[in-house]
Amino acid sequence: MNKAFITFLIILEGFQMNGQSFEQFINHLNALPETQRQAVADSFLNATHSFPYTENDTLVHFIYSAAAQSVAMAGDATGWNPDRNLTHVSGCNFWYYSTSYEADARLDYKLVINGANWILDPRNPFTCAGGYGPNSELRMPGYQVPPEISYYSNLPHGIIKDTTFQSSHLGNSRHVRVYLPPGYPDGNLSYPVVLFHDGLEYLSLCNGNNILDYLIANHLILPLIGVFVPPVDRTEEYAGSKIDNFTDFIIQELMPVIDAKYRTSTDPSKRAMAGASNGGNIALYIGMKHPEIFGKIAAQSSNIQTTISSTFSTGPKLNLELYIDIGTYDIPLLIPMVNGFRDILQAKDYPFQYREWHEGHSWGNWKGHLKLPLMQFFPWSSGLNDTPENPRMKLEQNRPNPFRGYTVIPFSVPVGSEIELTLVDLMGKNVETLFSGSVSISENILEYYHKKPAGQYILTLKQGKTVKDSMIIHAL
Repeated sequence: MNKAFITFLIILEGFQMNGQSFEQFINHLNALPETQRQAVADSFLNATHSFPYTENDTLVHFIYSAAAQSVAMAGDATGWNPDRNLTHVSGCNFWYYSTSYEADARLDYKLVINGANWILDPRNPFTCAGGYGPNSELRMPGYQVPPEISYYSNLPHGIIKDTTFQSSHLGNSRHVRVYLPPGYPDGNLSYPVVLFHDGLEYLSLCNGNNILDYLIANHLILPLIGVFVPPVDRTEEYAGSKIDNFTDFIIQELMPVIDAKYRTSTDPSKRAMAGASNGGNIALYIGMKHPEIFGKIAAQSSNIQTTISSTFSTGPKLNLELYIDIGTYDIPLLIPMVNGFRDILQAKDYPFQYREWHEGHSWGNWKGHLKLPLMQFFPWSSGLNDTPENPRMKLEQNRPNPFRGYTVIPFSVPVGSEIELTLVDLMGKNVETLFSGSVSISENILEYYHKKPAGQYILTLKQGKTVKDSMIIHAL
């Protein structure tokens, strides 16, 4: 065993057993003769099981090991500017850059070699699909991979129908894909419908069909029809000179055909649109223009043009329910825009949900949180075909919501029902049972004192092992 490796074992033992920091390891490495540094650096890399290397939940070290003139990190946290330069340890091919992010952050990044070669991090196995190809994915220790984005062979799967739509309003055609839920059609049931702008990306980069399959199979949303619509001239159709023509295409050409061909509900409270970035802008715009057609709008990391924000601010309150979110590492221009729109919605007393994530402007962000507007808009209920002789078990929205510490939860069930009210986190893990037993009246109010961490939870009403209803509650 050579002297350099013995030296490394001593360093690594202290590093792992005595809680020494990465900074102390670097100090040890720099204190060695240059001829010994490569062997020690290689041994450290071989002994480290995950990259980027994290400490104390929030400290992260990007590490690269190869010959180079320069190495930089670029990603969500840098606005994709390659200005986070890795430090080179002389005498060896060891480069590092240390910084801090929130414990639950998830960020896309790449390494930039010699100022020009943008590569995936060779030591990080996690990647995330993006509009310009895959990126390496930093997962801080508190980040949990959403289970719904994966494909599960044991779940029932919806089917995708493909068609081409010609638009006289726009003078072009596009490939539209329609998701039909498992079991479609079910009797005479009319299905809720969600139209996705940037629709093909919501399938290929956002795993939209996996998400719908998972949420439907786990009784987190109603079975619904998804309409995935791509742009042809994206900027102009979503936020430019063709925005009104595109709106007419959706309202006058596309949806009448969809409604005639499939069992979609025409009730606007059962029709939603979703989009990200400029796709969120067009979703808000069409909702603003036609709340009688689409009553629910989800805008992720959205551009929000002035005409939209001013109409919502100064015009009459529209019959809309909304979901908006933003990443703390999002495009800087969008963050105050979305926050300002949130304030408008709050001032006008719109029903809406607003969320912030320690993520960037990426499909990894949007697919990880798409479940929230879907669960907000179309929470699952077994009462689709209830009759007066067979009343549904139903949860009403807790009051207040969001709440701090104390809230009341109204619910209705047939007299004598054996039920259970359970709190579940957004990963599907049981957190707390709020009530279990028989009820003696049909209309009930449960007082709940929340002592768990702040955040969003799913409240489920169960009879036996069957979920009868569910809703999202937000603890501050």
